[in-house]
Amino acid sequence: MTKVFIQAALASLLIPFCASINAEQAAQQTISLNDAISLAQQNDPWLHSSRLKQSAVEHKSVAAGTLADPKVSIGMMNLPTDGWDFAQEGMTQFKVGVSQMFPRGDSLAIKSAQLKTSAKQFPLQREDRHAQLTRLISELWLEAYLAQRTIALINQDRVLFEQMAQIAKANYSNAIGKTRQQDVIRAQLEIIQLEDRLTVEQQKRETALERLNEWLQLFSIDNLDNLQSLKAATPPIILPNELPKIALTYAQQLKPDAYQRSDAVTLLLNHPALRAIDVKHQVSKKTIELSEQQYQPQWGVNASYGYRDDMPSGSSRADLFSVGVSFDLPLFTENKQDKQVAAAVAESEAIKTEKYLMLKQMLSALEKELAQLTRLSERQALYKQQLIEQTHHQAEAALTAYTNDDGDFSDVVRARITELNANIAALKIDVDALKSVAKINYLLTQSNHTMTEPTQQLGDQ
Repeated sequence: MTKVFIQAALASLLIPFCASINAEQAAQQTISLNDAISLAQQNDPWLHSSRLKQSAVEHKSVAAGTLADPKVSIGMMNLPTDGWDFAQEGMTQFKVGVSQMFPRGDSLAIKSAQLKTSAKQFPLQREDRHAQLTRLISELWLEAYLAQRTIALINQDRVLFEQMAQIAKANYSNAIGKTRQQDVIRAQLEIIQLEDRLTVEQQKRETALERLNEWLQLFSIDNLDNLQSLKAATPPIILPNELPKIALTYAQQLKPDAYQRSDAVTLLLNHPALRAIDVKHQVSKKTIELSEQQYQPQWGVNASYGYRDDMPSGSSRADLFSVGVSFDLPLFTENKQDKQVAAAVAESEAIKTEKYLMLKQMLSALEKELAQLTRLSERQALYKQQLIEQTHHQAEAALTAYTNDDGDFSDVVRARITELNANIAALKIDVDALKSVAKINYLLTQSNHTMTEPTQQLGDQ
């Protein structure tokens, strides 16, 4: 009878509890994982800034390939100080000159090509940013989901423990069965501990949702100067009750019996982050070429026209025209040009090391996540096939024994706590597995951009 009474009371308490949860969820904004990822990618100011920076570099590449502006000089020359008469002396003249400097060798073309190459990093960086956002939002969403579902599991058991505490108290007061005062205290203690666990999970959920909400703020390109929109309160969000499915990319190649490190390296080399380092290395090669142009002389051309007035007698004076060429001689190159070239070569080689280091880190992270995913899959099977069912049977058996005066109340409590912990652990394993999948998918992101891709429009990507 006691067992039936507990189950009936539990059902009567769960119905209004679930109804209140559903009513509260209806008043809030439910956001799926795909919706959250899409919103974050659409409202990321970094992507807009990247497009503007790419446009700026491409404009600079055009300016860098243009000759410097010519210089014009205007002056009065050899004006006599005893009378300040322009026609008094034959040397006096009004002079207009122009000069033009020319860059060393092919410096202009190389500098322009260097900036054009540098601009190719930005589409790759945006691809990487998109992939990073997918991974980050997935992790934040899953953290919030884990806390939300853990809260639901704890609430379910809290209702049961409250009912069990009432029954234990009633049985103790009426001296029914083997119920002792310590059973009543134990039931109340478990309720308090569940309240503490509930508070901790609520804190985790609120923290994860606030971090997630940072990326869901609406962003408008046309309203950049007005920051007042950030003052508006964002609607509270909740997550669906179903765990999303995240497909593992290249699942066949990543199976333990089919995995080849060489194939993984090939995939990683097409990652946008590594491709961006390739572009950076190409830019460094242009820097070497630019440094080598310092061995070439810099030429300059100047021309001037001097106007002279007629003599006081009325006879005309010939005007004067001058033209000349100037250039420097890079003779002492040991401590300047040689060192500049050596520095550029060293920086270029350092970028190779940077790529090797990133590839090494990404490969290690990939294999770590693959190993973790394998073990998590094994634990998933263990929990679904054995632990969850056995802990439930244990809890039912302990409750049956207690209601038949053949067991202790502490056994019932321990069994229920064990079942709750098993359900929470199984949930965490599922979430951790999806987190690993999200990380693997990021590491195996493949770039779709070619090295000769034109500038993206601001509304693209």
